[in-house]
Amino acid sequence: MAGTVHLTIDGPIATITNDNPDKHNAFDDDMDAQLFAAFTELRGNTDIRAVVWRGVGKSWSSGRDVAAIGTNQTDMTHHELMTRGHWGIQQIWDIEAPIIVAIQGWALGGSFQRALLCDVRICTPDAKFMLPEVGHGVIPDTGGVSVLYEMCGHGVVTDMVLTGRRMLADEALAHGVVSRVVDEAQLHETAQEMAEKIAASPAVAVKLARRVISHLAQPAIRGSMADELIYQTFLNKSDDYREFRRARDEGRTPVYRGS
Repeated sequence: MAGTVHLTIDGPIATITNDNPDKHNAFDDDMDAQLFAAFTELRGNTDIRAVVWRGVGKSWSSGRDVAAIGTNQTDMTHHELMTRGHWGIQQIWDIEAPIIVAIQGWALGGSFQRALLCDVRICTPDAKFMLPEVGHGVIPDTGGVSVLYEMCGHGVVTDMVLTGRRMLADEALAHGVVSRVVDEAQLHETAQEMAEKIAASPAVAVKLARRVISHLAQPAIRGSMADELIYQTFLNKSDDYREFRRARDEGRTPVYRGS
């Protein structure tokens, strides 16, 4: 069964749901398109005061479907596909309502980065955060590394990006990657309560407070995404990436030449 992204609206609160539990809510091109369509709808709805972004099953999202990494299931060039991805996630800055991400299990790769671009993240004690892209021959390319750098500093981010090591919930809380760790049974209830509290506050105050906070981070994020677009497009055409995929398909150790 193909994964889907659902958008439901109940009064002033909207809920986005990642629904691909058999793959820990991994995203492919179709789910990306559904997510971006949900963002577009929310951009045009000024009655929405808060958004909860959740996942069905054991994980919030395991990132890009491994079977789809390095593939392009659309008619777009790789550069066009990445540009669509950047435009799609940058829509969150034009949504008037804050986005609360409720994370259980895995938050990996591009999905982790998307969560970092949102306003608030909470998680369960079993949550695990990773940036495994380099191990798949590519780089993180969704802008979240810039946010993580501000939160955790050079050493932690470099370790996570280059070795793919996981960050657990307690470390994520210590660095401010998440603002709360709650029991799994209370995860969605807590996110809903937070959304209701925000929705009950004066809308203009929420909007302007969020804008002040957002303006602190956006220049660095946009600069990072511009670099990522160039470097990832190059990587997709590089000799090393072709060797990575060829060696993986042939079951042998790759021989890289740095080009």
